[in-house]
Amino acid sequence: MLKKRLIPLMAVLLLVGVLSSCGSGSGGTTASSNGAMDTMTADMAPAEAEEDAGGYYGGMETQAASQAQKENGTAVQTEKLIYTGTLEMETTAFDGAMADLERLVADCGGYLESSSVSSRGSGYRYANYTVRVPAAQYRTFYTQAGEMCHVTWQDQSAQNITTAYYDTEGRLKTQQTKLERLQELLSRAESMEDIITIESAISETEQQIESLSGELRHYDALVDYATVYISLQEVYKLSNVEEPATGFASRMGTALSSGWKSFVDGMESLLVALAYGWMWLLVLAVIVTAVVCRLRKRKAAPGSPEKKPPFWPPHSKDLMEDRDKKTDDKQP
Repeated sequence: MLKKRLIPLMAVLLLVGVLSSCGSGSGGTTASSNGAMDTMTADMAPAEAEEDAGGYYGGMETQAASQAQKENGTAVQTEKLIYTGTLEMETTAFDGAMADLERLVADCGGYLESSSVSSRGSGYRYANYTVRVPAAQYRTFYTQAGEMCHVTWQDQSAQNITTAYYDTEGRLKTQQTKLERLQELLSRAESMEDIITIESAISETEQQIESLSGELRHYDALVDYATVYISLQEVYKLSNVEEPATGFASRMGTALSSGWKSFVDGMESLLVALAYGWMWLLVLAVIVTAVVCRLRKRKAAPGSPEKKPPFWPPHSKDLMEDRDKKTDDKQP
């Protein structure tokens, strides 16, 4: 029953779609009419051969895809690019750099997607930002942000998603056209079996439309607003601020200067480390002093065995006794 009722209706809808598409051209009327008849025959034959109700959905989706492809072919496709940048910077004025950076974000019409500020064990702070700025302001923001502080590392990329974007858009239009056809069929359905079958197809199509619409919204958000990741670190001295030397004399001067600077920085780091560990040094000094004092007391205690020097000759005690006896015999 479902097949017999819906086949004439499908034939009419396909004929209307084919005739409307053929009306846009000035020539080839005969060929278009033959193509329409062939399309109707090809769509009706599988429907008569299949026992289930899913045959006419395939023809409907094919027609919707054809119409969506024609619409996409006439539209001008602009490139869809996702801009992403990274900046790692140092500053000796941390609070001022943070304020300037947040002001620049507001001036460019962007916003902070995320931000965090932490402190290291040495007392110096660092901040991480995820900034979203309009794609039109991306270059301006990236350049001005890099001029605020000393940049130690930077990276930029542009991902082209034009093909994926318009492919998703085309599939969305196909599903939307399919939904319109299904709703039209639903309005003409009479039996409860037909209504249930068509409503099930409508529900699946609506889910596809919602999924594809969400994917397009995600693409639009990435394309319309560029993403910039910024790492800001507070330091005592900026690194890599000297221009690279070219000649021998300048290279030698740079080497001597760098060696002296390295020595001074190393001594400063050593003193700072000693300052951090002064309590441990004090405890170690107390322990060493106690051990040394105890050893000295043991040496000075009465009855302690007298240690002979290592160069004392063997049997020296007997020799000394013989010498003392000879001395006594000579005395009157």
